[in-house]
Order: sequence, then structure tokens, then C-alpha cells
Amino acid sequence: MTLTGAHLIGTNEVLGKSTFKAFNPINGSESDCNFSEGTTDHANSACDLAEDSFEIFRNSSSLQRAELLEKIAEEIMNIGDKLIHQVHMESGLPLPRIQGERGRTCGQLLLFAEVLREGSWVNAIIDNSDSARMPLVKPDTRSMQVALGPVAIFGASNFPLAFSVAGGDTVSALAAGCPVIVKGHPAHPGTSEMVGKAIIKAIKSCGLPNGIFSLIQSSNYLVSEILVKHPKIKAVGFTGSLKGGRHLYNLANSRVEPIPFYGEMGSINPVFLLNDALDDDTNNFAKEYIASLTMGVGQFCTNPGLLIAQKSQKLDSLLEDLSLNFGGSITGPMLTKGIQDSLNQGIKNIKSQSGVEVLAHNSANQNHSFSQNMIVTVSAESFINNSDLHEEVFGPVGIVVICKDKEEIMKVAESLKGQLTATIHTTKSNDKFTRDLFNKLTQIAGRILFNGFPTGVEFNRSMVHGGCYPATTDSRSTSVGTQAIYRFTRPVCYQDTPEYLLPTELKNNNPLNIYRMIDGVMTNA
Repeated sequence: MTLTGAHLIGTNEVLGKSTFKAFNPINGSESDCNFSEGTTDHANSACDLAEDSFEIFRNSSSLQRAELLEKIAEEIMNIGDKLIHQVHMESGLPLPRIQGERGRTCGQLLLFAEVLREGSWVNAIIDNSDSARMPLVKPDTRSMQVALGPVAIFGASNFPLAFSVAGGDTVSALAAGCPVIVKGHPAHPGTSEMVGKAIIKAIKSCGLPNGIFSLIQSSNYLVSEILVKHPKIKAVGFTGSLKGGRHLYNLANSRVEPIPFYGEMGSINPVFLLNDALDDDTNNFAKEYIASLTMGVGQFCTNPGLLIAQKSQKLDSLLEDLSLNFGGSITGPMLTKGIQDSLNQGIKNIKSQSGVEVLAHNSANQNHSFSQNMIVTVSAESFINNSDLHEEVFGPVGIVVICKDKEEIMKVAESLKGQLTATIHTTKSNDKFTRDLFNKLTQIAGRILFNGFPTGVEFNRSMVHGGCYPATTDSRSTSVGTQAIYRFTRPVCYQDTPEYLLPTELKNNNPLNIYRMIDGVMTNA
């Protein structure tokens, strides 16, 4: 597969006048390929094609869309090692990590295909009529989920495959029957082009309409703003910074027709370490926490940037172990120069805060693009009263909050903003404090863990990767797992509708043999 640097506007490759280059974060070298900068015309063309294809695509069968997702997974795998090496050059991520991410990306596609083939995802509900009901006849009402329309998806910097061109946002939108326009992340445009071409090839193979997928590349905010404001876009999926996400969220809500904006933006993922969970071997916990904190050079949205514990002799021992082990923690290249600059500024800001003491600081010297790793300590009182310490620092930076007692632990929990995850380490199976803490954390986080660490997000039917603001812009949804499909659908009720006009999923004889709620009973009758 030869890179051209072109946008993929439907099935057409379109070049632009202005270009940009990708950078290798390991050595700072530029890519050989010039990638076209997106323009207003490119965005308009993609949106026009998407709208033109929507009527056919939304009425395609779940089976047709399942075949498309399976074909996309096949075409991604067909690229072979070229894709792995392209990701490595543009991200600096190690090859085993990229191979795993490719597997996850294809796994998402195949699981959504299973969901589509099974069919009950549409939430078909039927309430039969009752002509004998008095004083008013009961009508026949039936409802199900239908596709919203063309959606804009923004590729993420930290997952060039799994949260990018063929990532979870794109997959869930295509599964729902929504045409997708992806704004590729400028950190990995070559990877984006490769995967985009695999999607186009799959669309052609499945005989689906031109326009259900487009890829526009850009190194600036112009195309992002155009897509969010475009009247033909009906929803947005975004993964990125709080600043960038909030700006686009405000644009989405200031439109004449406001649209859903599903933004995943920032989380410090608190880990609560209760005294009973610390045994005499504090070194083991220290190693596990450091491994999670520095995984992927700390560039995970589920990075456990906050550790909350009660002062004790065992905690003193743990702090010693954290300090001793952290010196040997691995540093690595940051994904982009911008992310590295933000990390350095974040570290500088944390160190300048009153009451903060540096426990361990591993500053890399072997390469200009490599990260710094740091763990600091602070009292609960200082943490609660300093909003700067509540902000995400995207990288391997941990804050240990030391509490005087359980009451202070609870006060720390109450001070936290919305989170993607929250973790409790405890051995007590039925402790009132644990239950109270658990209940508090369920009010702010999308996923609650016990006796583990949040890095690594399983992709399945029950996973929730969301949370209250500022972790996301909509706590009612998830960007990981098959429930993500509902971000790009809406319910429609059909009342006393003739059988021949009903969607297949709502017809009396249930030709798809899916499970439906009929008069309050779940059945596939």
C-alpha cells in the first residue's frame, strides 16, 4: 500500500494545495510523504456525500452492516506488517503494543458484527392494541432505535488504531447505519490513510454506497470546527484534551440545531488504598502501581494519577518502596511534541504547589522526546483545597494523597470531579466505610474496580468507558463496548402503522427471530 497523502472523500482520493508532515517521536525526523491539509471544500464534499448515502445506508440490513465490519477487519489484517511499522514510526509505540492494538481494533469490529447479527440491539418494543379498553381504545405502538445521520469522528493521539480511523467511535456509528467522516489525527496521518483505504476497499467489496465513509487529514483546527458546525452532521465522537473537547462541545451546542457531542476529555482515575489492603509486603503493591502508572509512558486515559491512603507505618513503608522502585521505571517517547510540552508544564506546575513534596522524579536524558516520570505526596487538606491538583497531567505522574483518617478519605472522594474510573483496594467484604465510599464513587465514575488497576479496558457488551464531566461530556454513554452504538441512534415510535411499512424488526412474524419486548414480556415469538 503506497501512501499518497490524499484525503479519502468517499471512494475518491483528493489532494490539497497545502501540506503537512508527520514526525517520528523517537528521533524527530519528518515523514517522506506530504499529507494534504483539509479545507472547507473537502469537508463540504464529504458531508454532501454522507447525506446522499444516508437513506440507503440506514435502511441496509443489520446483516449487510455486519458483513461490512467483518470485511473491514479482514482488510486491516491484509495490510500486514506495513501497518505495524507505520504506526511505530508515527507514534514511537513498541511493536508488541501495536500488534495488540491491531488485534483489539479488529476484535471490536467482529464483536459489533456479532451484535448486529443477533439483532436485539435495536431494543424493539411492541405494545399491542386493545379495542375493548375503556374509555379510550388502546393503540398499537411499536418502537426501536434508528440511525441518527452522518457523524464526525475525531481520531485520538494515544491509540492510532483502536480509537482512530477504524476505532470504537467509527465502528459503533457504522454499525448503527450512520455514514462517518473521520478527521484524522495529525500525529499519525500515514496510519490513518492506510486504515482508511482498507475501509474503502471493504465498502466497495460489500457493494455499499459511496459516501458512507470519508477521511480528511488536517494539522489544525479548521476542519474540526467546520465538521462540528456543519448542518449535515448529526453527532460527534471525540477523544482528546479537555481544552479542545470543550471548545468543540460549545460549538456543537451553539448551532441552530444543537447535536450530541460525545467527548472523552480528562480523568485522574483515583485509587483508594484502604489500610486493611496493605500487607507487610508493600513492595509488591508499589511495583504494581508504578507499572500501571507508567504503562504506555502514562499516555492512557485510564492512567491512575491519584493514590489516596491513610497515614500509617505501612503507608510509610509503601512510600519508601515507591521511591526505591520508581528510579528504575522505564521512560519512553511521548506521542507528540505537544503532549511532551504539556507533560513538562504539568510537572512544573505540580511541583510549584504549596504542600507538594517530590517523592521520586525520573528525568530522562537519553532522548529529547522522552518523558519525565514523577510521584509526589500531598496532604488531604492541601489536595482538597487546590483545584490545580485535580487536573489531569497526561503522562506518568502520580499524586499520593495522605489522609489522617477515614473521614478525610471520604472528604477527598467528595471533592473529586467526574472520572472514567475509580478503584478501591480493600479486603473487607462487608465494611460500612467501603460501602459508603463505593456509593460515593458510583456517582462520579463510569467504572468501579476492586483490588486492581484501571489501565486496560476490556471490550465487551458490559463495559462502560465514560463518566461524569469533565471525564466526558455525556455521562449517559460509553465510548467502549457494544453499548456505544446508542450514541448514534434515537428511538422512534410507530403508532397504528400498517404492517408493510413497519421496519423488519417490528413486523408481527418476527422474520429476524430477534428478542423483543412484547406487552411487557421479553420473547423472540
